[in-house]
Amino acid sequence: MNQPTLQQRTFLFLLIALSFCFAWILFPLYSAVFWAIVLAILFAPLHDRLLGIMRRQRNLAALVTLMLFLTVILIPFSLISVSLVQQGTIIYEQIHTGQIDFGVYFQQIISALPDWASRLLSHFGVTDFATLKNILSSAATEGSQFIAARALDIGQTTAGFMFSAAIMLYLLFFLLRDGDVMTAKIKQAIPLDLEHKEQLLSTFVTAIRATIKGNIIVAAVQGALGGMMFWILGIQGALLWGVVMAVLALLPGIGAALLWMPVAIYFLVIGATWQGVALIVFGILIVGLVDNILRPILVGKKTQMPDYVVLFSTLGGIVIFGLNGFVIGPVIAALFITVWDLFVTENEERVSMPE
Repeated sequence: MNQPTLQQRTFLFLLIALSFCFAWILFPLYSAVFWAIVLAILFAPLHDRLLGIMRRQRNLAALVTLMLFLTVILIPFSLISVSLVQQGTIIYEQIHTGQIDFGVYFQQIISALPDWASRLLSHFGVTDFATLKNILSSAATEGSQFIAARALDIGQTTAGFMFSAAIMLYLLFFLLRDGDVMTAKIKQAIPLDLEHKEQLLSTFVTAIRATIKGNIIVAAVQGALGGMMFWILGIQGALLWGVVMAVLALLPGIGAALLWMPVAIYFLVIGATWQGVALIVFGILIVGLVDNILRPILVGKKTQMPDYVVLFSTLGGIVIFGLNGFVIGPVIAALFITVWDLFVTENEERVSMPE
């Protein structure tokens, strides 16, 4: 086996060092760069169709795709965000003035429990209403103070968000326009067999499209249905709670139930039986059914990953990478499975080959 020359070793060192430095430079903007890549992959089929219609005018096709993205996704998202802030402000004021008192809600639940449950909770000191109320009120006050302190940074946060969004859109334009050229160069640069490169890139693209489409569609549908049910039941801030449910729904299987189930239990223990039963039935049969039917079709089958792998990779991704992790986690899991499949297949072929 030929040993690498000094020039080859030096070049490899420069390649690794400069790649690390470039990644370090981009790290402060990693969210903008990451979402530009994700959206470019997601909108690439639309861009390719427009490119064929517009007689290979790359700039025009990329610009029209970008305008469609702004019209269909970004503008509605901005309008929902404004309404969400308004409802969040109202809820905050109600908590601050005492119109919403979680201590009172908790006391109502404890009072409605049967004797055996009350004795069990009393054994652990959970029925000390005064202490619990003070703890909950203190937590609400501290939370309010935290929100108020963060509100002072809204201008700076908004400016940072707009800056990141501008970078994302700028980069998205060039990724759409030159994506095929960049993909060809990446394929050339990866030191693997052509078949392996094709399979890994195909898995990467499929995982991103399936994860985004599946998770976003499922989360949006579950959030909309849950918010609608809250509105029908007269729960204040239905839009806010619908958005919270949509975010929680990014967790497969258990997400939206983390919000609607406690509310249903609260209705039942305070005597609002029909509201509690209606919310449980709606949550299990309608909201839960969306997750059980749509997510495996849109995520699991296309990525060829079991549901539990999707769940754990999503949870782990969110813990490590924040909200971006609901995409990064499943993509890493899909690539992990693909690489091991390739490794096992190669070993089987090597063993089966005659000496």
